[in-house]
Amino acid sequence: MFKWFGNIRLIILMAGVIVFVAIIGFTYGGKGPMSAPEGFMKDTVTWMQGVLNKPARAVSGFFGDVRRISVLYEEYRQMKQTLTQYAKDTARLNDLEAQNKRLQDALGFTERQQQSNNYKYRIAEVYASSPDPLNSTIVINLGEKDGIKMNMGVMSVDGLIGRIVSVSPFFSNVQLLTDLDSSSTKAIAVTIKGNENESFGILEGYKREEQLLVMNKIPKTDKMKPGDVVVTSGMGQLFPRGIEIGEVVSRDEGEFGITHTALVKPFASFNHLREVFVIQVPDL
Repeated sequence: MFKWFGNIRLIILMAGVIVFVAIIGFTYGGKGPMSAPEGFMKDTVTWMQGVLNKPARAVSGFFGDVRRISVLYEEYRQMKQTLTQYAKDTARLNDLEAQNKRLQDALGFTERQQQSNNYKYRIAEVYASSPDPLNSTIVINLGEKDGIKMNMGVMSVDGLIGRIVSVSPFFSNVQLLTDLDSSSTKAIAVTIKGNENESFGILEGYKREEQLLVMNKIPKTDKMKPGDVVVTSGMGQLFPRGIEIGEVVSRDEGEFGITHTALVKPFASFNHLREVFVIQVPDL
């Protein structure tokens, strides 16, 4: 019985092969006109090929799209890396240009100062600043090894900013003018540029809200007026003479009417300091 079923399967297989060969023969015919069975078989086979080709093309297109997406993603990733590097290079270039501008200004500043007096200006980099708004100090990268001493004046290219209050071998702390307080720090004796022998005052305070320095003990007969340039007088041996500080913006009668008080707008900015100068006087 099993042998008979085996023969049936063999007969079916051979019949299939014969039909397949016949189909090929029908569809492969020459250029002559086709018979009706040939046309039917050819149309049937062509239709079946189209039906089978659609999912094949869809699958092929899907994998092609995946491949293109992968290529596009890789191109996007590389472009993003390039743009990131470009942004970093641009930021670095801008920083270098700003630094170059500051150093050029510093060079011009020292050349002008050397022509006007015999002080020595040591350029220093601001290493750190205090985050406490009530403790206005910065740290510079010059110290005892560089000849820095206590109470030396410190300025930017715009004007006086403070004085040295502590020194270590390689670093120094600078107390800014914004920390001026007559009860806790040394005041600064000042005068008016171009009228040094007739004007006098003492800087001993800072109004944080207005960002103005307070000058006290101005004689009532002093001709000081708004717009005058305030400079160090050299009295008291704390700061050298003639260092510009700011401009008088107002003048009023003092608390007891004996002397006058003036408000001074500093020339220097006390924020974002990068390079400063320590003033070294030859006989200091």
